[in-house]
Amino acid sequence: MDPTHLAVLDDEPEITRLLTGYLTGHGFRVTPLHTGGDLMRLMASDPPTLVLLDLGLPGEDGFAIARQLREHWQCGLVIVTGRGDAVDKVVGLEVGADDYVTKPFDLRELVARIKAVLRRMTPPAPPAARPSAEPGTRWRFAGWTLDERSRELRSPDGAPVVLTSGEFELLRVLVHHAGRVLSRDFLLEHTRGRSAGPFDRTIDVQIGRLRRKIEADADLPQIIKSVRSAGYVLVPAVEPA
Repeated sequence: MDPTHLAVLDDEPEITRLLTGYLTGHGFRVTPLHTGGDLMRLMASDPPTLVLLDLGLPGEDGFAIARQLREHWQCGLVIVTGRGDAVDKVVGLEVGADDYVTKPFDLRELVARIKAVLRRMTPPAPPAARPSAEPGTRWRFAGWTLDERSRELRSPDGAPVVLTSGEFELLRVLVHHAGRVLSRDFLLEHTRGRSAGPFDRTIDVQIGRLRRKIEADADLPQIIKSVRSAGYVLVPAVEPA
């Protein structure tokens, strides 16, 4: 099996050298990059499975690069930056990052976060010689269809809807617990494997992104509703598709 291809975009050569050496030692194929243009050319010729993106690129808007990735490619995206402000983190998650890591970081933790994103991106292998998905892997709610095997969401008219790995995992957990109010702690633990801190808005940001994709009016949600001081609930009935 070919090694997973990662792109590391950072304007500091020392950072790209460090990450390239360390991640290569952990079995990844790594392409170091220094500008947004470098990344766009790589995406067109040899797209990586996951991009590590620094926001502080001289003369470039890191958030704009993240938006461009999300609009045109389905790849993992981990922002690795010295900008640790809560607003920057929220914006990073809003534009579609799967995770947000601030410098300085522990290399072992970074590898663990990369692997966690890759796991969320990888659908389970289908059993051999099965012509269709097993019962319980496709679910229908409010006309929408979620296929856990292909990790695909389809709208009521059958159109595919692109989800980030984080959005998919969040919707999957909501679907599996339809009608039950789920706390932010529960959702974060079951989608990212960690507990929420007192100022962690990761789940709120991803809920907002999901609503913009599946609600008729994201400001008046009818599918994913908020329960004050408790969390979120998927309201429609869910049935196997």
